[in-house]
Amino acid sequence: MLGTRGIGYQTALALAKKNPAHIYISARSQTTADKALADIKNEVPSAKVSYLPCDLADLESVQACAREFLNREKRLDLLFLNAGIMVAPAGKTKQGYEIQFGTNHIGHFLLTKLLLPTLEHTATLPGTDVRIISVSSIAHYFAPGPGIVFSELKTEMNSWLSMRRYGQSKLANIFFAKQLAKQLKDKDSKILAVSIHPGVVDTGLYEYIEKYAVLSVLLKIARKMMIFLMNAKEGANTQLWAATAPRATEEDTKSCCYKSNGKVVAGEFYTPVGAPGQAGKLTFNEGLAKKLWEWTEEEVKDYTL
Repeated sequence: MLGTRGIGYQTALALAKKNPAHIYISARSQTTADKALADIKNEVPSAKVSYLPCDLADLESVQACAREFLNREKRLDLLFLNAGIMVAPAGKTKQGYEIQFGTNHIGHFLLTKLLLPTLEHTATLPGTDVRIISVSSIAHYFAPGPGIVFSELKTEMNSWLSMRRYGQSKLANIFFAKQLAKQLKDKDSKILAVSIHPGVVDTGLYEYIEKYAVLSVLLKIARKMMIFLMNAKEGANTQLWAATAPRATEEDTKSCCYKSNGKVVAGEFYTPVGAPGQAGKLTFNEGLAKKLWEWTEEEVKDYTL
């Protein structure tokens, strides 16, 4: 389950070259999806890749996407949650949530919840290694002081800077992966869940920045000065690493430096490529993470039936 542009597309392309059973990409636009499918097929003619329409800002669309996938498939080995928007103008999703939070967190939460039974079934099959990779960002440091401003999540939050709102959604991505990993461990599930920061990547996420005159100028300067250290292909490396690197075993976790031994630890937040230890202080607030999980579950319950 990947996007049609940026690191999502590059991840799909890299995986296609390894001859997987099937890859699904999702997006709002049929046009961009058709181009992505054609480009992948051009490079890997044998690739089995399909498109599922999905608008993460509309929970009905997310529900329809999951249903369509479940109608087609009985297993799912890797779920990449990398779609999203950045520094978007103030607005709300179809169901009335702050646009960045609703798109980047709530939409992904619902999609995962709907697909989790299939992921869990797949994890019981011989020889499988099921993983869920949430694409967060180092921008979670920009989250508001409280971390998650619950009282304003059903507003446009236009009193907050757009980057603050984006940071809040990225903090939510880290909380989601941590809580999911904890719940999976508690029920002895073999599914591995982590979150990652792909790096400072020049992708389509910056489309909203280009609509602001001052920010657009700064973006152009940054590109000329090569402040963006990664292109989309390079930016895909961290989530590819998270999907394929060896898992940390129980024996590994007894080591003092197990988080930096090149193996993937459930619930961890990684920066390029596979480096742990960069998560902000707020991400360790287990009470806030639990509250967010419970709040989100209540919000999406009508779409999980």
